[in-house]
Amino acid sequence: MLYHLLYPLHTTISAFNVFRYITFRTIYASLTAFFICFFLGPWVIRKLSEMQIGQHIREDGPQSHFDKAGTPTMGGILIIFSITVSALLWMNLTNYYVWIVLLVTIGFGAIGFIDDYLMQIKKRSKGLSVKSKFCLQILLALLIGFLVYMCPDFSTQVTVPFFKNISPDIGWGYIIFAAFVIVATSNAVNLTDGLDGLAVGPVIVVAATYMLFAYVAGHSKIADYLQINYVAEGGETAIFCGILAGAGMGFLWFNAYPAQIFMGDVGSLSLGGAIGTVAVITKQEILLVIVGGLFVIETLSVIFQVGFFKITNGRRIFKMAPLHHHFELKGWPEPKVIVRFWIIAIALALISMSTLKLR
Repeated sequence: MLYHLLYPLHTTISAFNVFRYITFRTIYASLTAFFICFFLGPWVIRKLSEMQIGQHIREDGPQSHFDKAGTPTMGGILIIFSITVSALLWMNLTNYYVWIVLLVTIGFGAIGFIDDYLMQIKKRSKGLSVKSKFCLQILLALLIGFLVYMCPDFSTQVTVPFFKNISPDIGWGYIIFAAFVIVATSNAVNLTDGLDGLAVGPVIVVAATYMLFAYVAGHSKIADYLQINYVAEGGETAIFCGILAGAGMGFLWFNAYPAQIFMGDVGSLSLGGAIGTVAVITKQEILLVIVGGLFVIETLSVIFQVGFFKITNGRRIFKMAPLHHHFELKGWPEPKVIVRFWIIAIALALISMSTLKLR
């Protein structure tokens, strides 16, 4: 909105010319999202507490978590609100990709909201059934995949990190591939959201990393120099990534150990879906395995734990899954688990950035 209101004035007031630059708008969109979360956070926490929307703790979980029962949850509503307002203020609303990333953020947030609403307000012990949740996610992700597929000049080639000459074109199958990336990422972030700030920290790192990839993919000369897929108008998603990072930092202010608020499924599903969609738009889908490697590790720990438990009649690989609980039960203090996992996320992000030159 600010872009459309103020940039046209640059012909009379030259200072407004800065609104044409993605870098300028990324910085201030990120700060806008941060400050919305920062200033509205205490009010949201107070309202959620008054409504008695508190976190339910698994009885079979680590004992150190029992004192977290009742901590306000569904804070993802604040994250989605800050993302939406910031995007509408600073992004080019005539850009096709803007509406796609907003649709997936709000859509997956709505699925998470229904799940949280049934669990926290209606007191249904498990919220949405797993089948219902997955069906809704898959349908929405297929719609997003189709919308991306229909973008003018969008390439259906899949980029393979480190290999510049390997880019298989999967045609209409890209819709299914994109849907898989989005759903998988959404649920991976959801599984990681088990400790104070554990999920939102890596989300900030991943968003900042894809901010770089979105910028270079949307710049024809840089994309050509680096020999990566050029995505016409895709540079605008760099602003969205900045917004994700800013909103994440604002939320982390209150979600850091000891957390005053949790994001709930409404937050984790929407953030994961948004990251997966950005990875698809920027043509760095497979690279998400490295950038978001921490989310992958957490997800695989659950898959391996469940699979091994079933085929060995009750034996376990880890003391508890997801992996962060395993280290808790080994005696690591919660803050140590969180910070060390953040360090891993940063290291993986740096490795992923190296793929821009190692090709």
